[in-house]
Amino acid sequence: MLLQALREQVLEANLELVRRGLVLYTFGNASGIDRGQGLIAIKPSGVPYERMRASDLPIVNLDGRVVDGEMRPSSDLATHLVLYRSFSAIGGVVHTHSRCATAWAQARKPIPCLGTTHADYFHGEVPVTLELTEEQIRSEYEARIGDVIVSTLAGRDALEMPAVLAAGHAPFCWGRDAAEAAHHAVLLEEVSALALAALSINPGATPIPRAMLDLHFYRKHGAGASYGQRGS
Repeated sequence: MLLQALREQVLEANLELVRRGLVLYTFGNASGIDRGQGLIAIKPSGVPYERMRASDLPIVNLDGRVVDGEMRPSSDLATHLVLYRSFSAIGGVVHTHSRCATAWAQARKPIPCLGTTHADYFHGEVPVTLELTEEQIRSEYEARIGDVIVSTLAGRDALEMPAVLAAGHAPFCWGRDAAEAAHHAVLLEEVSALALAALSINPGATPIPRAMLDLHFYRKHGAGASYGQRGS
């Protein structure tokens, strides 16, 4: 089976979304890329998670052509492709309609960094895209979602902000591989819920100071990270 290990990793990332309660029925999808071959494994469209096998995952190239597999790829494939083509550090992409993160996307509001739990994984507020125009919606809709995500991240390190809310739609997350992308999707849902709860308690809550944001983010990420054990 072509790219068996990648298919198995991406299957596991998709199943993690189910285990963590981030998807209902056939909602959501995860993908991963083999950069050396320029090939992507992605969830097949409309297949229930409980029936999915690694061999069901189609393999596509960066032009979106299926090169191996019998099933059609996710309808969100074009968004994944734009992200892979735009950010070379990305090795996995996840899309969900998880409840709290999607509520922020539907409200067209970024998720403010109100505390250190957020700062540990997202370097600042999680941004929301501009809404698509009618022309964009009618012309390669899924690819245009990718385009507005990329423009939202202009000038930023995609691994320092591994999530964006597509306005009126739902979140997309990514990471160095499919497992990390799924991990970020789980964390995004948690910080989304925390922000909703904090603002319900105190509608005037404000973001933490930049110094605290930087300390918490960079002690877990980057060359000088001090969190955890060496080699882990």
